[in-house]
Amino acid sequence: MNPSNRRDSFAALALGALGVVYGDIGTSPLYTMKEIFGPSAGVPLEHAHIVGAVSVIFWGLMSVVTLKYVLLILRADNRGEGGILALTALASEAAGKSRKRRTALLLLGVLGASLFYGDSVITPAISVLSAVEGLEVVTPALQAYVVPCAAAVLIVLFAVQRHGTGLVGRLFGPVIVLWFGVLAFTGALEIVREPSILAALNPVHAGQFLLAQGPRLFIALGAILLAFTGAEALYADMGHFGRRPVQLTWMVLVFPALAINYIGQGALLIRDPAALDNPFYRLFPPAWLVPTVVLATLATVIASQAVISGAFSMTKQAIQLGLLPRMQVRHTSSWEAGQIYMPEVNALLLVAVLLAVIGFGSSSALASAYGIAVTVTMAITTALTFFVVRHAWGYPWPVAVAATSAFLALDLLLVASSSLKFLQGGWFPLVLGAAIFTLMTTWRRGRELLLDSIRRDDPDLLPFVTQLAQDGMHRVARTAVYAVANPDTVPQALMHNLKHNQVLHERNLILTVVFRDVPAVPPEERVRVTPLVPGFWRIQVAYGFVDTPDIPQALEQCRAHGLPINLFETSYFLSREVVVPTRGTGMARWREALFAILSRNAGSVADYFRLPNNCVIELGSRVQI
Repeated sequence: MNPSNRRDSFAALALGALGVVYGDIGTSPLYTMKEIFGPSAGVPLEHAHIVGAVSVIFWGLMSVVTLKYVLLILRADNRGEGGILALTALASEAAGKSRKRRTALLLLGVLGASLFYGDSVITPAISVLSAVEGLEVVTPALQAYVVPCAAAVLIVLFAVQRHGTGLVGRLFGPVIVLWFGVLAFTGALEIVREPSILAALNPVHAGQFLLAQGPRLFIALGAILLAFTGAEALYADMGHFGRRPVQLTWMVLVFPALAINYIGQGALLIRDPAALDNPFYRLFPPAWLVPTVVLATLATVIASQAVISGAFSMTKQAIQLGLLPRMQVRHTSSWEAGQIYMPEVNALLLVAVLLAVIGFGSSSALASAYGIAVTVTMAITTALTFFVVRHAWGYPWPVAVAATSAFLALDLLLVASSSLKFLQGGWFPLVLGAAIFTLMTTWRRGRELLLDSIRRDDPDLLPFVTQLAQDGMHRVARTAVYAVANPDTVPQALMHNLKHNQVLHERNLILTVVFRDVPAVPPEERVRVTPLVPGFWRIQVAYGFVDTPDIPQALEQCRAHGLPINLFETSYFLSREVVVPTRGTGMARWREALFAILSRNAGSVADYFRLPNNCVIELGSRVQI
């Protein structure tokens, strides 16, 4: 790529990053200041407290987002991929061969991923509601239309997901550039009118504010942390656009615009305390309100996009790490592998978001539910980063502790603050997260039990095929591919084929697909071919957790290993296990029943591995776990 094309590509990625990654944190000014000085947090609306609160927000953005995420955690990419599952895989790989440590890190990462789904429901609901509530500022008569309008906006947003995050990012990128420009412009106007607010840039005022809160410190922080929500999306969506575009757009545009707007809202509240009913919209003259509501609604749609695209990436990684059953994955870009669309995830998220909008009914009510899932995920991310710094990057133990301990202490302080809102709605994302965690751990444990059952009950492969080779059975001049989870036992499909059809193919490939804890496997390491006996080969195909599995394409690589395969003369035999829950020592009966349901409803193996439909034969068997 020549320098001009490289610059154009980088600019496109940066614009896309603005349109996808920064919508969440970029729309926090809509509601944060209102919640800090509102009745729930109850911070006094006095000059010293206003300056102090704005100072905490400014230095919180500096420490939590700039220092922790932009400068530290974005460096902890797993070969270009971000997100808590990619970080979990990297930390587990670096943590050594200790099974207990790897299991503990995996469970920690699964918990963080589960809570991210809770955030993926709350963020679109609170963002869009807070924007549409600007209609109430235009005229109170429109209050009854807020929830229906918010629901309609969300339905349209989820409907356009099928066209891909690249298209969405390019469409939204210019809008979010305008949004951040408006944030900075309106904030700067208020700062000029009340320059005393610039004292908030002194971190001493942040410390004095926190000390002055006394026993209400955690309540105040529970509202202030709304300014930091969305930071996790920077890391989760890194695989879509790359690290450098995400870092550059934060430093050059997003952080300055957010800081100026928060400071400007503080200046407005000092000058006009009556603006507390909606400090953000009171930055604008009445004639600008309707255009501002439209722009804010577009910006909050972008906020929703950040977590939706992150949920797609997270789900695909979870599937290929063995944490969720197969689902349909559609790639929406020919030049950026991370841009995907998952119809089932999209539909489930839409239903959950609409229930949250209708159930809570206002952004203030949702603010109580917001934060706890985000802050726990942030704390887990910091803990996993310690293992990356210590074991993957090889820094000494004191350096690893110094790099992460302050951030972890801050994260735990935010977790404690948000936990006070548990009964007011904080339970909602936790219940969602607990449900996802149960699904993930049940699926992973169920697959382990299923493979153990197959390994225990099926005969060993090598003696079986050795006997077949010696029997002189008539062979059909075609190639048969038997996909198996365990390469050391006889495929159920092979035994059924011999029993019912009494036929053996000229070439029989015992195929195993392995997903490694890396984002992508190099093409030269994709296929491994092992001859067994005449007419039988064992083939292992390896993928990373962001690769797109394509078995026919992988089989073409067997030619380089001395095994040319004519794909037009190849049949694929698949074993479909019907799971039968039983009493025993495996899992609780209800978890086995849940695993059986998940297994029955898992996506098609043929579709997932891109097998030609007219060459696939599925043979079922019942397996007890």
